[in-house]
Amino acid sequence: MMPNRPLQAVLSSVIACLFILITASAHADKKEVIDSNTENALVKLRGHSTATDELLEKAFGVLVFPDVVKMGFGGGGRFGEGSLLVGGETKAYYVTAGVPHSAQPDAEFRAEVILFMTEQALQEFRSSQGWEVGVDGSVSLVDADTVGGVKPADVTEPVVGFMFSDKGLMKNLTMKGSRITRIAR
Repeated sequence: MMPNRPLQAVLSSVIACLFILITASAHADKKEVIDSNTENALVKLRGHSTATDELLEKAFGVLVFPDVVKMGFGGGGRFGEGSLLVGGETKAYYVTAGVPHSAQPDAEFRAEVILFMTEQALQEFRSSQGWEVGVDGSVSLVDADTVGGVKPADVTEPVVGFMFSDKGLMKNLTMKGSRITRIAR
């Protein structure tokens, strides 16, 4: 009898997803830890660019994933927990998951920050059941090559993102395919 390859592929995918969920929930941070790490990540982001302060002030919402880690099994992936700040206050907690990026190998941490520059973009994000970058909305990344030339008054995109590590802002990366989902904390 020949093995059913499509069924094996589906079962392998289901098992991998269950493993991610079990692993993620076993290592879930408490909201106090997420909040503290969020504030630390924003301090570090501000240190990478003078334009960041004004962009953060202009944003209707700031979604911060202070520690996005690479998952090292099978094809790999990445995972991080974070919080949505509106008016400087935490309003909800989220997870991000997606394909791994080639971050600096010697970086101690990697963080992602998404700024919702319009009220409509923020409301569309908050009303979604799960938000996938590139499908439900685009994120225009500010990277190491463009940050020096960024003037907050020139930012017209409704959603702007930063990816950075302890080594600085990263370049030539994308958030496309990242799945962001609200979690209870």
